[in-house]
Amino acid sequence: MALKVELKPHERIIIGACVVTNTDQRARLLIDGDRIPILREKDILTPETSDTPAKLIYLAVQLMYLSPDPMAHHPTYFSLVRDILTTMPSAWPFIEGINNYILNGDLYHALKESKKLIAHEEQILESARKLQNDPGRQSA
Repeated sequence: MALKVELKPHERIIIGACVVTNTDQRARLLIDGDRIPILREKDILTPETSDTPAKLIYLAVQLMYLSPDPMAHHPTYFSLVRDILTTMPSAWPFIEGINNYILNGDLYHALKESKKLIAHEEQILESARKLQNDPGRQSA
């Protein structure tokens, strides 16, 4: 079954090893093929935009997803996982899910689970900001 993708003007999409950039009008694509990695622009992170530990994990999983040799990215991924679990133990359920998808070769779902990790990290950071900015907070 073909995947239907509608692109906004000038939107980019990665299909396999190619970056496709749309022209100045909306476009519809039907993509047919088995196990071809496809990422829309909104789902693509770059090293420049990967500015938190969870985003770095997403980037590592993204590189696995797009790579013909996903295992080449495993050392980086597992190093990042060790680091994030040291500083944010509450990430474990998300990491466990990502790991299970990776071990089963389902990198697309590992990527989706990585987005949940990013959302979890954002919640923790937002809570920390609120505590820091709370004027009623007592200082020790």
